[in-house]
Amino acid sequence: MPIEPVTLEGRHVRLESLEMHHLQGLTDVGLEGDVFRWMPKIVRTTEDMRTMVEELVLDRTDGIVLPFATIERESGRIVGSTRFMAIDSVNRHVEIGGTWIAPAWQRTAINTEAKFLMLQHAFETWGFIRVEFKTDSLNTRSRQAVLRIGATEEGTFRNHMMVDGGRIRHSVYFSITREEWPGIKVKLLTRLARV
Repeated sequence: MPIEPVTLEGRHVRLESLEMHHLQGLTDVGLEGDVFRWMPKIVRTTEDMRTMVEELVLDRTDGIVLPFATIERESGRIVGSTRFMAIDSVNRHVEIGGTWIAPAWQRTAINTEAKFLMLQHAFETWGFIRVEFKTDSLNTRSRQAVLRIGATEEGTFRNHMMVDGGRIRHSVYFSITREEWPGIKVKLLTRLARV
């Protein structure tokens, strides 16, 4: 199955295939606070953001990732970014990651609905059998958020990667399988209906 750019849209969020024209909106909200604290590469400046977006757009054309700009539907404002990564069409699995949401939109329906839309696309459009997530072992909020959407914690890859600043990161892996998706879908739809 070809992995092509797509727009995914729900009631609260629209995920648009990332393009360079999203750069200013991402810069406007992405340099606030410490949204990149747990990412392997820290984005601190406008130039860092430009480099990240350029690399993601290039990687998309190479079929490595499928990145999105995360847009709040009500305001039309860009509030972050997320992506499909490690796309493996042969073995039918993918990772959802590289997600960041600007502080003003954290703990809203934005991230939950974005994950729902991506999971639905991976399982129901692509027909994949597994979706993976990984977080920095120190990122408690992210770990809790992945568990809340219904993923199963599988274990920790110790000394998994070097991050900006030279720290050695341990990564916690989670997954949702095709068999689990129908039940998780119902729970996520129920939760989203309440907001």
